[in-house]
Amino acid sequence: MKMGRLSMDNTPIYQVDTEEGVMGQAMNNGSIIVNKDLDANTRESVIKHEKVHLDQMSRGDLDYDDKHVYWKGKKYSRSVMKEGAKNLPWEKEAYNV
Repeated sequence: MKMGRLSMDNTPIYQVDTEEGVMGQAMNNGSIIVNKDLDANTRESVIKHEKVHLDQMSRGDLDYDDKHVYWKGKKYSRSVMKEGAKNLPWEKEAYNV
C-alpha cells in the first residue's frame, strides 16, 4: 500500500528450516519462507528475489504445484529441472533484481 512517500509491504515472511540448498521460496498463499540460517544481507537479497516471484504469480505469469511449474501458459516438469537455475524463464527476471 502506498501512502504518500511511505510504502508499506505486508508480505508475511517466515524464517524456517528449509531443504538443503533452498534459501527461500515464494509460496502460493502470498508468503515467503527463507532459510533461518541466512545472514542479514543474504536474507534481504533472497526476500527481494522471492518478491519478484510473488509479483509474477499475482500477474498470472507464474504458478506451481508439487509436480510442475507453469510459466505464461507453458508447463515445466519439476522432476527434470534444476529448481532456481538462472536459465529458467521465471528466474531471469528475479535474478535481475
